[in-house]
Amino acid sequence: MTDDVLSQDEVESLLSAMDPGNIPGASSQTTARRPALARSQGKVTPYDFKRPERVGKDQMRALQSLHERFGRNFGAALSALLRTIVEVKLTSVDQLTYSEFVFSLENPTCFNLLRADPLEGNLILDINPSVLYPIIDRLLGGGKQTGPTARRPLTEIELRLVSLITTLFTTELRKAWENVLELDIVVERVESNPQLVQIVPPNEVIVLVSFELTLGDIRGMMNLCIPFNSIERFSNKLSSNSWAGYSRGGGSGQTMATISERLDRAHVELIVTLAESTITTADMIGLRVGDIITTDQDVNRPLDVAVEGVTKFRASPGALKGHKAIQVSEQVLPRRSAAEE
Repeated sequence: MTDDVLSQDEVESLLSAMDPGNIPGASSQTTARRPALARSQGKVTPYDFKRPERVGKDQMRALQSLHERFGRNFGAALSALLRTIVEVKLTSVDQLTYSEFVFSLENPTCFNLLRADPLEGNLILDINPSVLYPIIDRLLGGGKQTGPTARRPLTEIELRLVSLITTLFTTELRKAWENVLELDIVVERVESNPQLVQIVPPNEVIVLVSFELTLGDIRGMMNLCIPFNSIERFSNKLSSNSWAGYSRGGGSGQTMATISERLDRAHVELIVTLAESTITTADMIGLRVGDIITTDQDVNRPLDVAVEGVTKFRASPGALKGHKAIQVSEQVLPRRSAAEE
């Protein structure tokens, strides 16, 4: 057994034999590998497995465009409700984990759980107290002067007033999404402590859409949390190309009927040109009652009828029941451009 044990000299000899400098050709191979290794390290990008990017760039761009329009419409609707200017600006559209979102919120806050069929699970609307309480104060008749922000859960009366805002939010959100998906959005419940609500596992990826609300000198954040598993089945409809295609789609029959009905009641300016002539300013100033102005207009030539300044018809002059009138004889077709020809 003692013959199988290596002595210290034998161990050091083996270690020195494993040194690349003592292996023929090893130094040149190592030198050749180093530039390739350096080049490969330059292309390596770190990947955090705790925050996987499961939402594609096309979907993120589509969500950004969709909620930018929503922000403008919601700001206008909120301004009408509060009778003052409220600016709603989209600040970011990010993807992160649910735990990161929850622990970034204040406590207490206004934490609304939304159900948006046919999306699976729940969405979350969080309204920061720094802007929520001034809005409530405004709804109750308060002025521009506001006191320090309260750090407490909402009362029953305040919850009723907040429902006006959330109803406005869900209405405008439904309109913003209608070109992609018909959503039926309702508020299931309102919580004050966000850490007590867990709609998805802590490491689940969510899309966080953040808005900044500006009410006079007051600013605050409003966040919409969309879990990835809620929109995973409909992610193909959120690509930027297909979303743009949806927005350019033809109107429904009901929309066209509504527009036609409103156009039928619209008032337009109708001008009939009897004749045209050119005179000097001195002759015009010297005109008196009974003077006759000669023109080159043939009495048998149709008159031009303009609608809102655009010639649309040809007509003949006449009278009807003691009133001056015209009889339309033909329609003037619009001129085609050289490019169309």
